[in-house]
Amino acid sequence: MSFTSPRHHREPMSHENPLFQNRTYRNLCTRENLTTFRATVKETDLAVSACRDLTREAVQAILDTRIPLETWIESHPDFATSLAPVPVTGPAPAMVRTMAEASHKAGVGPMAAVAGALSESVARALLHHSPEVIVENGGDTFIAITGDTTVALHAGSSPFSMKVGLSFKDVQSPFAVCTSSGTVGHSLSFGKSDAVCVVSPSGALADAVATAIGNRVTGEGAIDQAMDFGKTIPGVEGLVVVVGSRIGFWGALDLVRL
Repeated sequence: MSFTSPRHHREPMSHENPLFQNRTYRNLCTRENLTTFRATVKETDLAVSACRDLTREAVQAILDTRIPLETWIESHPDFATSLAPVPVTGPAPAMVRTMAEASHKAGVGPMAAVAGALSESVARALLHHSPEVIVENGGDTFIAITGDTTVALHAGSSPFSMKVGLSFKDVQSPFAVCTSSGTVGHSLSFGKSDAVCVVSPSGALADAVATAIGNRVTGEGAIDQAMDFGKTIPGVEGLVVVVGSRIGFWGALDLVRL
């Protein structure tokens, strides 16, 4: 069983040495027969589950993803600061193109896709060393397993928080579950959702769309309209929106009581 929580921060590209946050929900980020460990580089703080401790390999995968992105941002600073999509022309790192494409589809800035994109990039790198991998990046989770799994929903003070989860049966292909919140954590959001959860084969897209939907949730009455927007984006397979005591969900997922 794996769990996710609203991300605590957008993935900034600075040279600060972060004090690791107390993410107590990570005690629940487990799956039988997998080993869970932590991999950190600068602001990137991942909880990883794999067949064995792959900390060294995970750190290298983080560096392989971050360094080209940081180098790109040094010469394209608007990529890190814009709240709207930024066109990418000419040669660019794969991570940059992935984030730019996702942000264009969702109508948000590229950095809204960074945590989910990084989770997927690290997970796919670790699949060369482990047949099953789960990578959680502040609530943006990429899951590469087979069989059944349940993702519990953390939604701040909502009565649904950690009481309901998303059940996935007979999983055969990797997928992302990314969560944004307007009431939990430090991530930039213009909305008031306790949790917006997006399921997609793409980590970058799930992350960007979660932000975009969250921005549209101004209260309980805006849930349906915000979800209608998310449904129109190709690649989105499931949505959950929680505001207080109201929850809406759509797509190829089952909501279960925990």
